[in-house]
Amino acid sequence: MARLLIDEEACTGCEACVEECPYGALEMKGDVVTVNEKCTFCGACVDVCPVEAIALEKEEKEAEGVDISQYKDVWVFIEHKRGRITNVSFELLGEGRKLADSLGCKLSGMLMGDGVEECAQEAIKYGADTVYLTEGPVLKEYRTDSYAAGAVNLIRKYKPDIVIFGATTQGRDFAGTVATTIYTGLTADCTGLDIDPETKLLRQTRPAFGGNIMATILCQNHRPQMATVRPKVFAMPEKDDSRTGEIIREPLPIDEDKVRTKILDFVQGAETVNLVDAEIIVSGGRGVGGSENFAVIRELAHVLGGALGASRAAVDAGWIPYEHQVGQTGRTVRPKIYIACGISGAIQHQAGMKTSEIIVAINKDPEAPIFKIATYGVVADIFQAVPMLTQEFKKLLAR
Repeated sequence: MARLLIDEEACTGCEACVEECPYGALEMKGDVVTVNEKCTFCGACVDVCPVEAIALEKEEKEAEGVDISQYKDVWVFIEHKRGRITNVSFELLGEGRKLADSLGCKLSGMLMGDGVEECAQEAIKYGADTVYLTEGPVLKEYRTDSYAAGAVNLIRKYKPDIVIFGATTQGRDFAGTVATTIYTGLTADCTGLDIDPETKLLRQTRPAFGGNIMATILCQNHRPQMATVRPKVFAMPEKDDSRTGEIIREPLPIDEDKVRTKILDFVQGAETVNLVDAEIIVSGGRGVGGSENFAVIRELAHVLGGALGASRAAVDAGWIPYEHQVGQTGRTVRPKIYIACGISGAIQHQAGMKTSEIIVAINKDPEAPIFKIATYGVVADIFQAVPMLTQEFKKLLAR
């Protein structure tokens, strides 16, 4: 519990704290301030008191049954498909390396599957010092029960301080199950991770309130600190074939008969849009004006050999299918070139593409927010500028 302490002798009755409190929890009684039941212990009043008459006292306690001092090291879940590690796992190994170096600890991979030792060796070459490996036929394909049982067994035994997962379909399902099983927090869809220099806690940054603010979340009393991160948020690290590390094997604590789901068959859907791996993306927004006008944007993408993207406004209007959407509620991308056509650049869209190497913005509004993050900006009507670019690129590529 927390308590707000008011030194009545020191209080001058200036009412600065009363005006600052966002919850109406402070009020004057005579010449001194008092606190009521509306207080959330946010600490805003402490910061504004000119005579330091207010103090916030918090009872520091650990989670029930958890000795936080026992937890150490940074872990990355190594997701793989058909024997190949997914790119987001490599990206997280690169970021995990930075976190581990900041804390002065080891970076480890958590790997499960059947016959995947080569993936363990690959993870070491991309930065892991140790890989905790659980193998067996039960883990041949991802299923929540078997993978979660293996992860919970490893976490309870080795006690990592931080565990990060890719915010993929598998990673989101897996991380949520693990977090609820071991009773710890989980921050989803992070766009930034770093270590607080004073507390050594993991600062987990993600968009909140529809992307209007960026929230930084701390997990103070439970362990491990867990987060999921979208693909392409962090850069791919360099592979070092000279790196060596340790592989620690642990058995799976459950059998096939205890897994509640069975895989009968796989149905491969048609992959028509691959925004995540595209090196060039041409996106259209509200300024395109209609579904038929996307032909202009699509042609430029085709000439450049790139993928066709879109803002949420264009998708919500029904002009283009959801699988083309880039942004907070769509895909996070990191292409070499991102061309934004008729996109204003709301923070929700920027969250999905601002890490592109080169951003080209084409918009007739010179005050559009997209120009603030653009490498190159073109103030023009997209229906004049985009066809001209398409023709010029056709000439260049024909040489």
